[in-house]
Amino acid sequence: MRVLAALLDLLLPPRCAGCGRPGVLVCPSCTARLRGVPSPRLPEHPPPGLPEVWSGAAYAGVARRLLLAHKEHGRTALAPALGACLAATLRAALTPRSPVLLVPVPSSGAALRRRGHDPVRRMAAAAVRDLAGWPVVLAPVVRQRRRVADQAGLSAPERAANLAGAYVLAGEPPRPAVAVLVDDVVTTGATLAAAAAALRAAGVAVPLAITVAATAKERSGARVRNATRPG
Repeated sequence: MRVLAALLDLLLPPRCAGCGRPGVLVCPSCTARLRGVPSPRLPEHPPPGLPEVWSGAAYAGVARRLLLAHKEHGRTALAPALGACLAATLRAALTPRSPVLLVPVPSSGAALRRRGHDPVRRMAAAAVRDLAGWPVVLAPVVRQRRRVADQAGLSAPERAANLAGAYVLAGEPPRPAVAVLVDDVVTTGATLAAAAAALRAAGVAVPLAITVAATAKERSGARVRNATRPG
């Protein structure tokens, strides 16, 4: 089904995944709504170790429809639009003073098999292409080392416990560099905090995480101005 969705995007006249408008994958109006105004969007009760989190939009309406179409319905042709949102968010949040590793939060093996693709890594790769000229490289160096339960329906403490120690580094990250974590949506921040812990355990600074969208409970944080500060 997901392969069919990708083929249909290539072969048939497209319709906007955000509003259904014919003729485009993402219309200009939905593109503007997707990018929104990049800003700090920390959860109401951020878990220990959570980096500064910036997002391009709230997880509702157009942003939610585009993310679900890409992630769950195989519309992989949406990755450039979602990657451009991540790139705009990174430009707004960070002034790089050293090489930046864009580190996608990994999906579980079961999720990869079910979806047929890795949506976060695909979006992160698109963001790197959009950031041509910046000292940014894609670095998929974090992996899951054990199974975790489905996060849907879990409370914030349950999510944190579910993910504690769940991630490790899959390889040695390039140095010197700092890491910016990438995910599609931030809810409680537990996933980003757990992935950041794995990077920090290897001595990698993690001053920032970026997502396309954030769920409704959020609060603002300070702008990240120095990419070399410790995570």
